[in-house]
Amino acid sequence: MVEAGLSHWLNMGALEVREPPRESDVVLPKPRFALPSSLSKLGRSDTYERLGHCYGKSYRDIARAFARQFEHPPDVVAYPQDEADVVSLLDFCDTERIAVIPYGGGSSVCGGVEAKLSGDFRGALSLDLSELDRVLEVDQDSRAALVQAGVLGPALEAQLKPHGLTLRHYPQSFEFSSLGGWIATRAGGHFATQFTHIDDFVESLRVVTPRGTLETRRLPGSGAGPSPDRLFIGSEGALGVITSAWMRLQHRPRFRANTAVRFPDFMSGATALRALVQSGLYPANCRLLDPMEALMNQADGSGEALLLVAFESADHGLEPWIRRAVELVRDHGGRVDDAKIRISETPPGQDAKREGAQGAWRDAFLRAPYLRDALIARGVFTETFETAVTWDRFERLYRGVTEAALRATRQTGGEGVVTCRVTHAYPDGAAPYFTVVAPAKRGSELAQWDVIKAAITDAMLEHGGTVTHHHAVGRDFMPWYLKQRPELFGDALAAAKRSLDPTGVMNPGVLVPEP
Repeated sequence: MVEAGLSHWLNMGALEVREPPRESDVVLPKPRFALPSSLSKLGRSDTYERLGHCYGKSYRDIARAFARQFEHPPDVVAYPQDEADVVSLLDFCDTERIAVIPYGGGSSVCGGVEAKLSGDFRGALSLDLSELDRVLEVDQDSRAALVQAGVLGPALEAQLKPHGLTLRHYPQSFEFSSLGGWIATRAGGHFATQFTHIDDFVESLRVVTPRGTLETRRLPGSGAGPSPDRLFIGSEGALGVITSAWMRLQHRPRFRANTAVRFPDFMSGATALRALVQSGLYPANCRLLDPMEALMNQADGSGEALLLVAFESADHGLEPWIRRAVELVRDHGGRVDDAKIRISETPPGQDAKREGAQGAWRDAFLRAPYLRDALIARGVFTETFETAVTWDRFERLYRGVTEAALRATRQTGGEGVVTCRVTHAYPDGAAPYFTVVAPAKRGSELAQWDVIKAAITDAMLEHGGTVTHHHAVGRDFMPWYLKQRPELFGDALAAAKRSLDPTGVMNPGVLVPEP
């Protein structure tokens, strides 16, 4: 249905499907180095492994893969079995001047795992942490767990479930992204208020750097100088390799309440959303979808903006919370069908069932990456751009970015569809998330991406937003990140890298420009 609708909206006619690449379609250059015999059992250099670790999952990555362009493959993919292996591999690479690209689940959408090097490196090693995938210890009293960094989202939750606990962090890439990747990229989760980023859950870290291994102290809070954890949360592998972390957990929620609210337009919904997040109710979900976003995600087809509101708790029923939220959004022009206010309690040990607009949107949210790849195969440009901005600038940014996106799609050869949803909301601002869908320029997809990306990110900065709210910086966002951050802070970050990574082998070109 979505494919047929997009073909109509974009005036593309029948969509021609390209075959995905096969291993036999690609010839890679020979590896430039080999691991020494003491480490050889950890490494693989066959074509399949190198192709699989060449790119992340951005539009640029998928488009290049369909074009059979694998420009910067790693020479070796290493699978350390424990932290000692990580130390040995970093020692070897540091001595031999080999770039190290930490690799979690490979879901980067900003060029964060691509071995695109400009220095005098002898080669590149993709350091895949997927074998470090266990929950090592659970502290029920403190409600925390020591977890290895390579564990993927579903495996982490499965190991915590027998303890009645959850990390409660669900990025869209949950199935294929790792704890270490979430921490290294300051990932945002599914929940829209209060604990929105992985930062909120990190209690302490263990990090291997070329200079040595460090471990921060487990503390609920501290005023003892700048937090060492904060240096590595968001460091994107440029300072070292996160091998494990103590994570703050929560009891698994049993009580839920949700509803959907309709507004005549997106900005009316934004006004109600601001009031809701400034009320102190802290809903788990308060996603605002513009009419096209609601339609494309099969949450609503009324032509109105839709606000999804949901509460969760492990401790108490939520009827007073949802009733007050409904009262508040009605005061701001929202329409709520009382019959569609859902209040439920899940028996212990069972998983919740999500129905109605909430359930439809959640299902579409999780399917979106699969749909995106299918659309790229059909010659459709589809990319997302997310930011965050204070409420006083929200409307100007929303309109400015939308206009910039439409101009850029026309400039690159076609009429596009631009949608927006608010993914996270704070008392002082919100995180609008734009989706651009347009006819792709076959053979010039990357040039088209460059134009649209530049236009939208320039508009985000111009109107007071950040270059990324939860997708990290990588290599693709570096030009705008350098504009956003204070120059003196950039000097301080470069000094930290020189101290921890003197030869500059850790994920070169990420966060700190290569000399």
